[in-house]
Amino acid sequence: MLKKILSNLVYFAVMLCLGFAIYHYFLRPNKELAHSTIENKTLSSAAFFAANLPNEDGVKQALSQYKGKIIVLNFWATWCPPCREEMPELSELYKEYQQKNVVVLGVAIDEQKLVKEFVQATPVSYPLFAAEEEGMTLGSGLGNDKGVLPYTIIIDTQGNVIKTYFGRISKPLLETTLASLTTH
Repeated sequence: MLKKILSNLVYFAVMLCLGFAIYHYFLRPNKELAHSTIENKTLSSAAFFAANLPNEDGVKQALSQYKGKIIVLNFWATWCPPCREEMPELSELYKEYQQKNVVVLGVAIDEQKLVKEFVQATPVSYPLFAAEEEGMTLGSGLGNDKGVLPYTIIIDTQGNVIKTYFGRISKPLLETTLASLTTH
C-alpha cells in the first residue's frame, strides 16, 4: 500500500515538473530578450536586407524591397507548435498595421515544399519565405544565439533592430513596441 502511494506521489511530482517546464518554455507569452548576451544595438540587419529568399512558391524575393518599413520578422517552422499558434495573431497584426508602414515577414526554417503545403492548409496573410540553413544563419546574425523557434525581431525604418523575442509572442506584446515606432 505504501509503495503504491509513493509511486503515485512520484508520478504526480514528475507530471507537475513536466507541466511547469512545458508552460515555462513553450506556452508562456514571451518577454523581451533580457537574458541574451547580445544587445540589440550590436545587431545588424545588413545580411537580412542583402538576402534573396524563395517565397512559398519558390520565387526568389529580394528582402531589400522591405527597406524603409517597420518589419516584424518572425523565424518559424512548420513542425513547431508555438510557431503555428502565433500565426493568426501575426496575420491580424499585418492586416491592421499595413497602412502604418509595418510589414510582417515569416522566414521558415523549412523546405519550400513544406511551407507551400502548410500555407495551402493554413492561410497566412503576410509574406512567407523558405530558408532552411540560410534562415538559421540570418536568425543567428540577428541575435538568435540559442537557435530557438519561434524567434521574432522588430526592425525600424532605418534598419535598426529594436526588439528581439525568443519563443511564442502575442499581438499585444508586439503592439507595445510598434506603438512607439508608428506614432512618428
